[in-house]
Amino acid sequence: MSSTQSNSSANVTFVRPATFFINGFSNVPHVKYYYVFLSLVYVVTVLGNSFIMCIIYLARRLHTAKYIVVFNLAISDLCGSSALVPKLIDTFLFEHQEISYEACLANMFFVFHFMNLQSLTLLVLAYDRLVAICFPLRYHAIVTKTAMFLTIGVMWSFSVTFIALMVSLITRLSICRSIVVNSYFCDHGPIYRLACNDSAINIIMANICFGLLVCMPLILIISSYFCIALALLKIAHGAERNKAMKTCTSHLMLVAIFYVPLLGTNIAALTTFIHPNARIINNSLTQIIPPMLNPIIYTLKTEEVMQSIKQLYKRSKVNIKVKCKE
Repeated sequence: MSSTQSNSSANVTFVRPATFFINGFSNVPHVKYYYVFLSLVYVVTVLGNSFIMCIIYLARRLHTAKYIVVFNLAISDLCGSSALVPKLIDTFLFEHQEISYEACLANMFFVFHFMNLQSLTLLVLAYDRLVAICFPLRYHAIVTKTAMFLTIGVMWSFSVTFIALMVSLITRLSICRSIVVNSYFCDHGPIYRLACNDSAINIIMANICFGLLVCMPLILIISSYFCIALALLKIAHGAERNKAMKTCTSHLMLVAIFYVPLLGTNIAALTTFIHPNARIINNSLTQIIPPMLNPIIYTLKTEEVMQSIKQLYKRSKVNIKVKCKE
């Protein structure tokens, strides 16, 4: 019996399709209005993140370790949205739903890589707030520019290596059930489920990715804010406590905007039945909305950034007057 099984398995042809067919929004009514909405969100995301990066680059007072991380978050948001939204619009609005095998894996890599970078960057910002509030006298000795550049370099290297490994393991799968991907991009889960051979390692990698790069950072962020809360309770003066709390509000808003919809959608998908169209729209919104809101929140809720914008505006007015006089 075992020899018969081995012979039959040996005769199975390994299938690697030339193309995949992205099927995500095919059955959503009035979906073209949603594409217009996504386009507007993407434009705001590009303008907002480009603006915050320019402000950080031009304002000398923002050349600090903390704003190196904020700059990295803006890059991650901009690149993550650029990896997802233009391709999504091209795929469905212009009906280019076929994508080559290699292009599909590349799309998968960039979308997951920059999404993981957003999660890890929020963790680094939580560490910055933890040191600033719990160890204020040692903050400038611990959180240095060199330390932040090194941390971001390690973060990028780890994310690139892990996501590249996860994507490369797709190449060992024989895709013979279908070439139709029931998602709005080349999503990891819907693709490995099309395989006929053993996909256990892909399932393990997907679980590790979600646990290590989404759940673990959130757990560490919550733990850091528990320590911050204990430190704030020890501050005698209410004014100092309020000032310390204000420095955390913008980061807490970013954390809530990024993690709550992401975890909520995944938990709902595991516990109850969600219509495929609702799941696809919810997932797309959780990936597209946070990169748009992050620069807006950091601009409006952070006093340092607002002061820097005002200074740059005054400087530009002075320069214009000088040029006019000349």
